[in-house]
Amino acid sequence: MNTQEEEATEEEITISPPESIKRIAISTGGGDAPGLNAVIRSAVLCAMRRGWECIGIRDGYNGLLTPEQYPRGGTILLDHEKVRGITHLGGTIIGTTNRGNPFSYPTLGKDGTLHEVDRSDELVEKIKDLGIDALITIGGDGSMRIAYDLCKKGLPIVGVPKTIDNDLDKTVVTFGFDSAVSFATECIDRLHSTAEAHRRIMVIEVMGRYAGWIALNAGVSGTADAILIPEIPFDIEKVAERTRERVRNGKMFSIIVVAEGARPIDGQRYVIDREIGRAERLGGIGAAVSQQLQELTGQESRHVVLGHLQRGGQPTTFDRLLSLRFGAAAIRALDEGNAGVMVVLDPPTVQYVPLYQATRRMKTVPLDSDTVITARDLGISFGD
Repeated sequence: MNTQEEEATEEEITISPPESIKRIAISTGGGDAPGLNAVIRSAVLCAMRRGWECIGIRDGYNGLLTPEQYPRGGTILLDHEKVRGITHLGGTIIGTTNRGNPFSYPTLGKDGTLHEVDRSDELVEKIKDLGIDALITIGGDGSMRIAYDLCKKGLPIVGVPKTIDNDLDKTVVTFGFDSAVSFATECIDRLHSTAEAHRRIMVIEVMGRYAGWIALNAGVSGTADAILIPEIPFDIEKVAERTRERVRNGKMFSIIVVAEGARPIDGQRYVIDREIGRAERLGGIGAAVSQQLQELTGQESRHVVLGHLQRGGQPTTFDRLLSLRFGAAAIRALDEGNAGVMVVLDPPTVQYVPLYQATRRMKTVPLDSDTVITARDLGISFGD
């Protein structure tokens, strides 16, 4: 069977939850994001109103695959008491991980090294043994791909799109993104004053491995002078010229916003490491750009890495509301007999789309998007 035939066959796969649901499970996977707890609270309360019991799986699927690591058990009963007062809290009360893919689960071999082992069948059996009728999984692109593959094994799943990178397809926005952008913008605002006071170039590295949504939105909102994103390979000399131009015009400082996945025209992404069972870790581009700009311009330069600060803290009002809407919509999807779907924001409503549609491609920044065009009209450089 060729690839196109395989894709067509996979797209035709449909799965429905039982007509009478009694118990559901909730898992959160990948990096944490503001709004996770709001989704959990919404889903639990909406499920309980239907008479369903809710079980939380700790740390993605690790609570079921490595229950021995949890003295109090790998699952937790989610009820009114457990979800009271958590809407405004960051993080997730059931934990998360980016190292728990059941299809390539990191396992210590007899030789003392880590190997990837397919434990997906074991996971499905454990879920069935617990009497779980359906699963709500909250996560990003990796979590949604895992969810789709689990659906093909007969597990009814509804996905909820979470990622501060905003790179999941078919939804206008993911929850967590607005909170991350708001925080990054505030940081840029604060760095303006110190950059101007010391006449420095300030380079701010933000998250965004393969999509530059955070850098673009925070950079434009924070009036950056240059924005470097993964979608547009940059020429460092052109960025340097933008800072020199500002000096010639009497503006003795510059603000450069860099996505962690940005790369020079003739180079690669800056990778910290690649570990078994997890996505590659990026970092270092901010420091490199800062050093190169100082050498090219003779102007003092400093860099700041916002890192995991973008993931923490309270969700914004937008993210709280979106998370609550997504959690409720996930329960409605199951109640209406839908599974193998992901809830998406399609203003003004929340809709469902098949998981395969949401996982076919990554949503990157269109080069002809209005925000990119606006940035160019404002004189912001992309280094191209």
